[in-house]
Amino acid sequence: MSSLFQAYPQSPMSRESIVDELQLHGLKPTGQRVRVAEILMHAPTHMTAEQILAAVRQGGERVSKATVYNTLKVLAQTGLIRQIHLDPERSVYDSTRAPHHHFHDLETGELRDIHPDEIAFSRFPALPAGMEAEAIEVVIRIRKKHAPR
Repeated sequence: MSSLFQAYPQSPMSRESIVDELQLHGLKPTGQRVRVAEILMHAPTHMTAEQILAAVRQGGERVSKATVYNTLKVLAQTGLIRQIHLDPERSVYDSTRAPHHHFHDLETGELRDIHPDEIAFSRFPALPAGMEAEAIEVVIRIRKKHAPR
């Protein structure tokens, strides 16, 4: 499910810069927290919690599923990563923090980034009284065309 973000090339983050980012956002850089953040933030990617857990364990490290989920939750709450809700049972975590949209391939599960300039809105609904728009995130679900019969 990984894909590089071509529209926003960002330099790979070193372990030291990830530790600095965690501290800057008020998070204690524990070993497990740094490792989870490192998997996501080293380079632009989209991963599920299960993929992140597998990557941590593949490196020979011991970490609980709860620790991975809790770390992802706090990273998303602080804005270090983005949580994309694909459906009620599945989220993907995105290391690209700049605003952007996604194509979601329904057959492969892959997410591909869409630069915000590639989508234009001709009309926006009236917001409820006293509310303001914080963000707009578009997910376009795609699949291969079926050959005509």
